[in-house]
Amino acid sequence: MAKKKTFIGSVTALLALAAVGFGFLQNNELFPNHNTPSSEVTATSAKDIRADELAQLTYQGTQTIEVNQNIPEFSEDDLSLENGAWEAYGDLDHLNRATSAEAMLNQSLMPTEKRGDISSVKPTGWRNKQLPNGKYLYNRTHLIGFALAGENANWKNLITGTSQLNNPEMLRLEMDINYYLKQDKKHYVRYSVTPIYREDELVARGVQMQAKSIGDDTIQFNCYIFNIQDGVTINYADGTSEISSEEMPQSEKDASNSEKTTASTSAGNKSNEADEKQKQYVDEQGNGLIKGSKSGIYHLPGSKYYEDTTNPKEWFKTIAEAEAAGYRAPK
Repeated sequence: MAKKKTFIGSVTALLALAAVGFGFLQNNELFPNHNTPSSEVTATSAKDIRADELAQLTYQGTQTIEVNQNIPEFSEDDLSLENGAWEAYGDLDHLNRATSAEAMLNQSLMPTEKRGDISSVKPTGWRNKQLPNGKYLYNRTHLIGFALAGENANWKNLITGTSQLNNPEMLRLEMDINYYLKQDKKHYVRYSVTPIYREDELVARGVQMQAKSIGDDTIQFNCYIFNIQDGVTINYADGTSEISSEEMPQSEKDASNSEKTTASTSAGNKSNEADEKQKQYVDEQGNGLIKGSKSGIYHLPGSKYYEDTTNPKEWFKTIAEAEAAGYRAPK
């Protein structure tokens, strides 16, 4: 009987030690704690982040980041072609904010007329201002771009987005889809764009964009784009903003200084004109942003007809390149 009690006591002690050891490991790196407060989420962890945590992300210098390893989260039903091409927009919420845009894109949804006037729409947080480089801070940003579905002054499809969010970040993804759809009338793309707000703020912190081409993987992405503008501090609660010259990119500082400086001689004017033609308009990857239209006219970012030129024939980095290719400035 004594041996049996000793054996039971030994087993009990071993189990107690095992429980303590497991608890220690669980609190350390081998078993990481997955209950990290959402306020501590950073962009570096975004590949594995859930969609409901996007609002808590903090911009860390990369405007477009992958979500869920860049794999769209559509179900089998979401990808069904049973209903053909379609588009649907979520209702405005209690603050009058646009909430979502879903579609099965196809050539049949693309516009057949020129883009209409959308100035009647004032999205939540619309407190626009002109930047030192001549651009305006905000655009009426389409969730589903006009070139994809032909929507004009649809309040459910427009948000207050920075010019940097609109172009080049969203535009490049939209152009990939646009090109794919135009290759074949049988091409379809399941598309979803969701503005991400933090609590009751009027301006979205960013947009989540997901797309998947049906029948192949030509188009496939799941990303989050921060609604930021270099050199500008945005109050997302109401859309007001402050321009910080210290944070402004050097190219914009140069543009701002150039606008404030008047050449004193004809030679100086000619020099400035030559410099302007060599000024580069590029994104962070070095891609040209000047649009060359089918009518032989080039359009600079922020200019009157830039956003209306939805399917440019060519892209250029400088005015000099555009002119050398036979394009002229708009009158």
